[in-house]
Amino acid sequence: MNYQNITVAGSGVLGSQIAYQTAYHGFHVFVYDINEEALDKAKERISKLKSGYQEDLGTAEADLDAAYDRISFSSDLAEAAANADLVIEAIPEVVDIKTKFYNQLGEVAPEYTVFATNSSTLLPSQFAEATGRPEKFLALHFANEIWKNNTAEIMKHAGTDNKYFEEVIEFAKAIGMVALPLQKEEPGYILNSLLVPLLDAAELLLSNEVADVETIDKTWMIATGAPKGPFAILDVVGITTSYNIVKAKADKTGDPQFKKLAELLKTEYIDKGKLGTATGEGFYTYPNPSYEQPGFLDN
Repeated sequence: MNYQNITVAGSGVLGSQIAYQTAYHGFHVFVYDINEEALDKAKERISKLKSGYQEDLGTAEADLDAAYDRISFSSDLAEAAANADLVIEAIPEVVDIKTKFYNQLGEVAPEYTVFATNSSTLLPSQFAEATGRPEKFLALHFANEIWKNNTAEIMKHAGTDNKYFEEVIEFAKAIGMVALPLQKEEPGYILNSLLVPLLDAAELLLSNEVADVETIDKTWMIATGAPKGPFAILDVVGITTSYNIVKAKADKTGDPQFKKLAELLKTEYIDKGKLGTATGEGFYTYPNPSYEQPGFLDN
């Protein structure tokens, strides 16, 4: 593995984390997003990550600044991908958007560039032909708060050349991840095969007015000893990502429960700018959410 230049396409919650983690480990990173407004938000989002590295890893400020200086930003896909050894796609979980992106990327990226999707729930085989280079395409999936929850699930599809599968495993290790190879495609990989059913169940309990956010989280935290409940996790993941996943399920299955849940997420959270920790409010208010307050589990 001799990757040096990495492009991260999509600068949302996880895309920004992937970019900074990669730069932190010495790689040159280009962040691509659709316009300058999105990139301005990315710069702010990435700058805010420094405090997490300082608090959790004890990193010196000079090293944090040096990592940021290894990142460039562009809304021109051809410019962002011009020298990329690897492009990591972290754009919305919408099939049409991803397909269009890969069609465009395949036209402008060098022939040697490897493509990886960070999709949480979609399979690489769904987009392999759109890339124009299915043998150089696979999935590389990260967890939120990447610097401390350092899992990297590497999943190939039937047409992935094993050479590139092994290269991406080595790249994941090079940026401080625990590499977790998957030998066949599985919707949700390992992590989300376990996590998404929990989050769905919690959201449906809320949507169906069985219990409120705090009661549901409190139940999970007390019963399992988990440090966060499902809604606290959803705030970190980002409510837009959750909405896209729920909406796709509603559209695919016609299930009225998921339709109702999608409408709730849109009208009560997304339309009001409550997108999770990234905006300071989601299911909880930050930086001091109630689930972190003394006595939350006792009352």
